[in-house]
Amino acid sequence: MFLSKKTLRFEIIFLCVLTAIVFITAPFAQAQYWSAIPPYNLLWPLWSPALSPVDSITGLATPLLAELTSSTVLPVQPGLVWDPARQFPWLLYNIPSVLGGGITYFDPFFGLNPWPPSYLTDPLTGFPAPISLPLDYGLLPPTGLNDFGPFVTTGNLYYATQYPAGQFGISLSSLLTAADIWGVPLL
Repeated sequence: MFLSKKTLRFEIIFLCVLTAIVFITAPFAQAQYWSAIPPYNLLWPLWSPALSPVDSITGLATPLLAELTSSTVLPVQPGLVWDPARQFPWLLYNIPSVLGGGITYFDPFFGLNPWPPSYLTDPLTGFPAPISLPLDYGLLPPTGLNDFGPFVTTGNLYYATQYPAGQFGISLSSLLTAADIWGVPLL
């Protein structure tokens, strides 16, 4: 059976429009920069090759962590999470196991503090109080390297002075630098 010229034109136009939509939307589908990490819904950087390596099977950046609790052990440090409402990321470090383990976060004003920050827990129950994320949280831009790079250096130095290599086996050279986290050299 043959299609009429009118039907054939409609199908060609439909296929062209569909193809255009796929080509236009495909890059946006892959442009996700952040992944929400339970139980607090803080954002983990998918744009960081050190913190979210590309899965060889799917070809997608995969966070090193499935969840972030006070007892999580970071496979690399510092980790990086972001609360978009506060507009400032947290650097995360492991507390040495001889001191009980767990995670600490670096605050530029108050140094290292046990994870999680108080605003992320319910004051009555002590249970996690997840933050609300904007619908487009995955598309929020990555943290600026040049603005945040010195903060990583400061956090690493502070961590290394609190847990010296001779006493705890943690060397400054074992910590990720800003360039490692971003996967590019500092400008």
